[in-house]
Amino acid sequence: MNLNSRFRHIVLLSLVLLLGACSSSNNANSGRYELANDKAPTSAPDVSKVEDAHPRYEPYSRGGNKSNYTVLGKSYKVLDTGKGFTESGYASWYGSKFHGHLTSNGETYDMYSMSAAHKSLPLPSYVKVTNKKNNKQVIVRVNDRGPFHEGRIIDLSYAAAHRLDMLKTGTASVDIEVIFIESPESIALANLKDTKLHYIQVLASSDKTKLTSISKEIETKYQIKTRLLPANKLFKLQVGPIGQRNIATKINEQLKQDGFPQSYLISE
Repeated sequence: MNLNSRFRHIVLLSLVLLLGACSSSNNANSGRYELANDKAPTSAPDVSKVEDAHPRYEPYSRGGNKSNYTVLGKSYKVLDTGKGFTESGYASWYGSKFHGHLTSNGETYDMYSMSAAHKSLPLPSYVKVTNKKNNKQVIVRVNDRGPFHEGRIIDLSYAAAHRLDMLKTGTASVDIEVIFIESPESIALANLKDTKLHYIQVLASSDKTKLTSISKEIETKYQIKTRLLPANKLFKLQVGPIGQRNIATKINEQLKQDGFPQSYLISE
């Protein structure tokens, strides 16, 4: 075999191997979403005590957030933000077939964690899922794409499906709601633009002496001013003024925990 013939042989062999690899890759990608081949773990640990995902601010990842993508011949659009997103429909779950493999987010799928897949939410997103049949709820972290079956809106991990009591049925009618956490930069910018004065309405009562006593306790404990406003035959005990809404929100949450569950924010 001369040099030219040997070179052509090497090129042809390389092309054959490349086409074979591409074919295998395409088959693997399409097979990834064939849920009929999926199954529950044969010897699963106790996942009843697995904690909900803990919502926190995370920047959307570069991987898995292409504005448009196509799976099994159908195109999907990824949302710019999950803020305010709600949806109702059927949830399914996925298990052993994907366990240990990479998610669309570039992470490793763990069916024993509180995670999920969604077709259009930015990755990662935090979602509260409610089983409408039994009102059981979980909070999951969405880090994957799917489910790509008609009529299904979210694919839950094995652990999440167990908590919702839907393993036996395979699917469940659910409501989902995004728990959106603003970025620190967005919060700081909102505070700069916030020119309102915020107050916390703590109590309303006709007993002015009682409210005065409570107001002194609050001022001592929280090191913040209060005021009593007359309203018909009642008096309103309010905490403030507070210049930043996020600070007022945190104080209000603390007041609720400290025995004033009906407290709420007002702005002027």
